Amino acid sequence: MTSGSLKPHLDHDHVRGLLKAMIRIRRFEDKCAELYTEQKIRGFLHLYDGEEAIAAGIIPVLGAKDRLVATYREHGHALARGVPMNAVLAEMFGKAEGCAGGRGGSMHLFSSDHNFYGGNAIVGGGLPLATGLALADRMQGSDAMTACFFGEGAVAEGEFHEAMNLASLWDLPVLFVCENNGYAMGTALSLSEAETDIAAKARSYAIASEVVDGMDVVAVEAAARRAIAQMRETREPFFLECRTYRFRAHSMFDAQLYRPKAEVEEWRQKGPILRFQGWLEENHLLHANEVARITAEVDAEIASAVAFAEAGSDEPVANLTRHVLSDTRPEPPALVPPGKPISTTYREAIKAAITEAMERDDRVFLMGEDVGRYGGCYAVSKGLLDRFGAERIRDTPLSESGFTGAGIGAAIAGMRPIVEVMTVNFSLLALDQILNTAATFRHMSNGQFGVPVVIRMATGAGRQLAAQHSHSLEGWYAHIPGLRVLAPATIEDARGMLWTALQDPDPVLIFENVMLYNMDGELAENAGAVDIDRAVVRREGTDITLLTYGGSLWKTLEAAGTLAAQGIEAEVIDLRSLRPLDMETILTSVRKTRRAVAVDEGWKSGSLAAEIGMRLAEEAFWDLDAPLGRVCSAEVPIPYAAHLEQSAIPQPARIVETVMAVMGERP
Repeated sequence: MTSGSLKPHLDHDHVRGLLKAMIRIRRFEDKCAELYTEQKIRGFLHLYDGEEAIAAGIIPVLGAKDRLVATYREHGHALARGVPMNAVLAEMFGKAEGCAGGRGGSMHLFSSDHNFYGGNAIVGGGLPLATGLALADRMQGSDAMTACFFGEGAVAEGEFHEAMNLASLWDLPVLFVCENNGYAMGTALSLSEAETDIAAKARSYAIASEVVDGMDVVAVEAAARRAIAQMRETREPFFLECRTYRFRAHSMFDAQLYRPKAEVEEWRQKGPILRFQGWLEENHLLHANEVARITAEVDAEIASAVAFAEAGSDEPVANLTRHVLSDTRPEPPALVPPGKPISTTYREAIKAAITEAMERDDRVFLMGEDVGRYGGCYAVSKGLLDRFGAERIRDTPLSESGFTGAGIGAAIAGMRPIVEVMTVNFSLLALDQILNTAATFRHMSNGQFGVPVVIRMATGAGRQLAAQHSHSLEGWYAHIPGLRVLAPATIEDARGMLWTALQDPDPVLIFENVMLYNMDGELAENAGAVDIDRAVVRREGTDITLLTYGGSLWKTLEAAGTLAAQGIEAEVIDLRSLRPLDMETILTSVRKTRRAVAVDEGWKSGSLAAEIGMRLAEEAFWDLDAPLGRVCSAEVPIPYAAHLEQSAIPQPARIVETVMAVMGERP
C-alpha cells in the first residue's frame, strides 16, 4: 500500500472506516444483484464492484457544503456521501420512501440533505452541470467546491471538453474525477480514444491533473487530500484520473462477451478490498475477527434496508404529475395604471428588462456567445458589459451544451442566470441539457431541486439567413414537460415577460422572433412584469378565432383587417405561452366564434398548430360549426432566396385564404 503523507492518518479508526466503507458498498452491490435476479429491482442496474476505493477514498474528504454530481453507476457515491441505505434501496425498489420518491431509480439517486445532485444517465451530461454549480459558488463567494464523477467513456463526449474548457477559463472549483475502468460499456479505451492518457487531455485545458491507482484506497485518499487542499487555496479546478476496473458487467443486461474471464480474474486478485484488507492484516492494523465484525455490521444494515424497501409504499397514481413543475407559482404581476408613453423598440425593451432585472437582483446574470464585448448577435446586450462587468455579462465559448448546462447548474445552486443562445438552430446542440437536465431535474429528484433558469433565443425566418439560422422550433420545446415556453410578440411583452420568468421556479424558454427586434412603438415608462400564464385577445371578433404567437401575430392582425373589410370579424388571440397553453382563453373564444384557424411558423407535421387543433377537437368539437384550419410553414428547410423564403412561411394572404375556406367562402 501507499502511505507517504497520509501515514499519520492511518490510525486504527481511520483504516477501519476505509475498509468498512468499501465492504459496505461491495456487499450492498452484491445484494442489489441478487434482488435484481428476484425482479425486485428493475430497469438498468450498474454496479460499482471493484471501484469502491474511489468513492471511499475521495468523498469523505469533501466538506458538508461541497456538492457532488455522480454518474449512473452511483450507488457507491450515494452511500459514501451519507445518503441512508434505506432510502437508496427503497428508491431502487421504486418506492415513495426512496431518496427520490421512486421517480429516479438506480440511475438517479438524489439527496438535497447531502448536496447530492444525482446520478446522470447521459454519459458526460453531469459535467456541464458541475461547472454551473461551481460557477454559482464562485459568484456567491462561497468556499464550497463541486466534485464530479464520470467514467472514461465520457471523455469522448463534447460535453467533457466543453466543461473542461469552461472550468479552466473561469477558474471554477470543480474536482473532476474520472473513474477509468477501461471499458465504455463494451468498448475498450484503446479502441475508442486515439489518446488513452486521459489526464493529458485535462492538462491540455491547463487543469492541474494527477493519475492514481484507483484500486489503492490510501493512494486515492492521499491524492484527493492533495487535490482538495490545492483547490481550497487556488479555487481552481483539478482533474483526478483513477485507474480502476469493474468486476461485474456494465449492467445486468450485459453478457460481457467483449472481455476474457481471465482478465476479470486477474483484476480481482488486485481488488481494492482484498488488497487493503491483506495489507492491514499483514501490518497488524486490523485482525480477521474485526473484519468479521465489520461484515456482520454491514450485513445487518443491508438486511434492515431490504426490509425497509420491501415494506415501502407505492406513490399514488394520482400523484403521477407531481413535481413536473413546482407546486408553488409566483403571484401574477399587479396591474398598474400605465405611465407616460415612451418610444422604444423590441430590442431596447429586452435590454431594459435585462438591465432592470440585474439592478433588482444580484443573483441575475447574462451569459452566452458574444453577449459582452460584441453586444449580442442582435445587439440586445450592447453596453451592458460596461455597466455590469464581465462577471455578470459573461461571454462564453461557442459551446452551447457546455454553457447552457452551466447556466442550469448555477440556477440549481441559487443563481438566476439568463442564458442567451444565439439562434434556435444552435439550441439543438444544447438540447441534451435542456431536455435531460433542466426539464427533468425537479421530477427525477422528487421536487428536491428546481431549475429556475431563463434561456433566451432568436427564432424564425425572414432575414435570408437560410436553413441553419431560420427555423421555428419552439413547438419542439413546447412538446417537453417540465419547461415553460414563451413567445413575446409585443414590445410590452418583450419588456415584461423576462422579469416574470426570472421569478419562476422552473426553467423558462423565451423565443424572440428575429423579425421583431427592429419593431418600434410606444411603451409606458412604468411598464413592468407581465403575466406569462395567460393568452391575450389582441383583436376582438365574432366570426372566427385566429390563434397565433410571436412574429406571426402581426401578419395575423393584418389578415384580420383584410377580413374585416370583407365583413368577417376575426378574433385574434396571442398565445404568448406555448407551454402550458392557456386553453381557457382559447376555448372561451372558440365557443363564441365557433370557428378557428391556427397560424404557426413551425412546420405543419407535428406542429404546435396540430396540438391546438387536436385539443379543440377533444374539448370543443360540438361547439364548432366548421372544420379547423391552420397556416404553417412549408415542409422544406428555409431557403435563402427572398421570394422562396417568404413563400415558405405564413403570410397574410395565405391566412385570409385559409379563413375564407373555413368560412365556406372564396377570397
